[in-house]
Amino acid sequence: QVQLVESGGGLVQPGGSLRLSCVASRDVFSFNDMGWYRQAPGKQRESVASISRAGSTYYVDSVKGRFTISRDNAKNTLYLQMNSLKPEDTAAYYCNTLPSSGFWGQGTQVTVSS
Repeated sequence: QVQLVESGGGLVQPGGSLRLSCVASRDVFSFNDMGWYRQAPGKQRESVASISRAGSTYYVDSVKGRFTISRDNAKNTLYLQMNSLKPEDTAAYYCNTLPSSGFWGQGTQVTVSS
């Protein structure tokens, strides 16, 4: 059974930090590159960061230098450390394989506001 469970979101002031976590089922996590995606109200879902099974990373320009993606293969867990958060980072954040599968978890809401 596919499992993607995101957590760690919340309300934070501009300039603040959050660390998102995603626990995935072993069969999903072990054999796939993984990514974090986000969807803001009224906008399409976009990929913001990805990491290969070997640990190579990629970031979209808007988060480069502020976000760090990592994975713990022993725990089947994906992380996203988000620093220097901006109001435009407000969105629901999801993890998924790269490219994304048709199954999505419930996501975790990140709201950046003063």
